[in-house]
Amino acid sequence: MARSTIGSGLPPFRGSVRNVIIVSTVIYIGLVLLQAFAPAIAKSVYTAGVLTADDIRHGQIWRLLTYAFLEDDPRDFAFTMLSIYFIGAAVQERIGKKAWLELYLGSVVCSGILGFIIYLILPIGAGPALGAGAASNALLMVFYLLNRDAPIMLMFIPIPIPVKYIVIFIAAIEGAYFLKSHFILYYLVLLLGLASGFLWHRFAWRRATATGAFGSRIAGISNSYQRWKRRRAGKKFQVYMRKHNQDSSDYFDEHGNFRPPDDKDKKNGGSSGGGWVN
Repeated sequence: MARSTIGSGLPPFRGSVRNVIIVSTVIYIGLVLLQAFAPAIAKSVYTAGVLTADDIRHGQIWRLLTYAFLEDDPRDFAFTMLSIYFIGAAVQERIGKKAWLELYLGSVVCSGILGFIIYLILPIGAGPALGAGAASNALLMVFYLLNRDAPIMLMFIPIPIPVKYIVIFIAAIEGAYFLKSHFILYYLVLLLGLASGFLWHRFAWRRATATGAFGSRIAGISNSYQRWKRRRAGKKFQVYMRKHNQDSSDYFDEHGNFRPPDDKDKKNGGSSGGGWVN
């Protein structure tokens, strides 16, 4: 499994990464128990949740999401969860837990939709697809696009390898399986997971970054406007105080800001209370 060589120790197990792994593990354990003690029910769950192009054509659109939470191979499940933990945690630290969850679920749905469209256009994409491999691939692609020069270390190869070669290797292996399997939907969705990660980075991530910067700029303008209004009101009040022969210095400092009410009390022997914000 891949581990970023940036930093040391295990990545933090928190946020959306933790929630997705816990939910996926609970569902997987539940399905394993059903397969052992109630195989008919387990079969019904798989039949109702896996992704198939024919079922999507008949309006069963929930399969575009549910297939990612169904897995029947222990090794595939373990590998995928480890990938989500190590690579996903690094991505989450960069983009935040909310954007990470949008990326995870969005790549699942996007991969399914693209697979269905390709199925309608070309005579490929038959059979069922299941598992979170598409989301795992999307996270790997986003990790690469955010850290193009970062090396990662595989558990079975104790040397740093540039992440771009890991992406190429996984795409090549899954592409070979896709060809060897006569273009089934399972491997098509995995490959489309890489494409979904690229699309998310190209459009959603850049838009979110631009929106955040624009929002910060708007907030700064709003704060400046509110400070200007307070200074303007203070100047009007000073004029009013002078007209009524009162000392405005009891209420304003030399910069035109309101004095805390305690300052006036101190002049009269009063005690200090709470804080004051201009």
